[in-house]
This record gives sequence, structure tokens and C-alpha cells, in this order.
Amino acid sequence: MYFYVQGEFGMTKALISVTGLDATGIIACVAGKLSEMNINILDISQTILGGYFTMLMVVDLDGAGMSFEEIDQHLQPVRDRLKMTIHMQRMDIFDAMHRI
Repeated sequence: MYFYVQGEFGMTKALISVTGLDATGIIACVAGKLSEMNINILDISQTILGGYFTMLMVVDLDGAGMSFEEIDQHLQPVRDRLKMTIHMQRMDIFDAMHRI
């Protein structure tokens, strides 16, 4: 289940994680799809561990004009093309989990 969360400055923020086997063009493919949906990447971190790619992005969803479910549906072709796991999460839940 996906939800919007109002963050600082009234932004609707989410955390997107991308994981799977490393390959060329992962960041470009994901960022390109987000750009097409008018989703702004606020922060990004990526690393490769033992051939596995991991990326976390904090994004602003305000420009997308669509629900989490619709954004998730638009990300499915990227998942399929890259054979990666792409998961979106509410920032307030993510923050609360890491304060415990």
C-alpha cells in the first residue's frame, strides 16, 4: 500500500529503493522515468556490494499529479527492463522506523 506524506516545506516526499544485480544504465533509466513523471530527486545514494546494486532516493512527488499507485504502475516497465526491485515508501514511516 502506498501513501503520500507531506514533508518539510509542504513537499510530498517518498523514499525509493532500487536493488538488484549491477548493470550499466540503472541510474539513468530510473532517473529518466522519474523525470518523465515530473518527480524531483532531492537526495540520492548508491553503492555496489559484491556485484549487487543498491540505490536510495528521496523524491518530491508534488509535480507528478498522480497517486502512489499510478507512480508504481509507471515504474513497472523499469522494473521489468532492469530486472530490479524498486520499492516506494512513505518518508514519515521510514523516519519513524529509524528513530526506534
